[in-house]
Amino acid sequence: MGREMTYQEKASLELSMWKCRMEKPPGFAENVAKKIQVRINSLIPEKIHNAFTTAIKQMTRAVIFGATFTTAKVVNDRTLEQRELRVLERIKFYRNTAAAEGAVTGAGGILLGLADFPIWLALKMKMLFEIASLYGYDVRNLKERIYILYIFELTFSSQSHRNSVFELINDWEKYEKRLPEDIHGFDWLKFQQEYRDYIDIAKLLQLVPGIGAAVGAVVNHKLTDKLGTTAMNAYRIRLMQEVK
Repeated sequence: MGREMTYQEKASLELSMWKCRMEKPPGFAENVAKKIQVRINSLIPEKIHNAFTTAIKQMTRAVIFGATFTTAKVVNDRTLEQRELRVLERIKFYRNTAAAEGAVTGAGGILLGLADFPIWLALKMKMLFEIASLYGYDVRNLKERIYILYIFELTFSSQSHRNSVFELINDWEKYEKRLPEDIHGFDWLKFQQEYRDYIDIAKLLQLVPGIGAAVGAVVNHKLTDKLGTTAMNAYRIRLMQEVK
């Protein structure tokens, strides 16, 4: 009878499987879905697009320049298992909070539905900052904030763009040395477009009377959880590379 896997080994296995998903090339179905998404986007009223884009711009500026998200204390001297038990608790908290918020705003019609977008975005970013601190990374460092933006982008992108972002995440130690001292080197336009395209349909359905509450709860719950999982694996990469 073989020995039981250690937590580190289980985490390494999960990371390997996740990496395979990040590196797979876009399939036929994904390419078709992307074309459909572009077509649907052209039918969505411009004011909806503008509301989404404005919220993304404001939130990303707050991430880089504001102190709102930097209150979490950096956690040191913990095992991977101890860190991740706490990380999973925070993901659960933000996942449930986001679901409740999505249900309330989704039940309120178009105005509240539009309000959900920046609120949910703020919750997701706050969660990422807490996760970074729990893994021992100081989010007061500009480069750590940029890493958070790449985690966000990795989660909410088409598969073809995800492949490119994953290359940066997987070789961050080398890439961060080339980062400029300011934020102007970050591709804001691509960041906004990929995120908006990824969630537009779901958020549009949240504005539909009668189903908005249910859609808002499910979408916020599912995508917040997905972001948490992506963050865990992105930080596992760095921790395990540092140990080598």
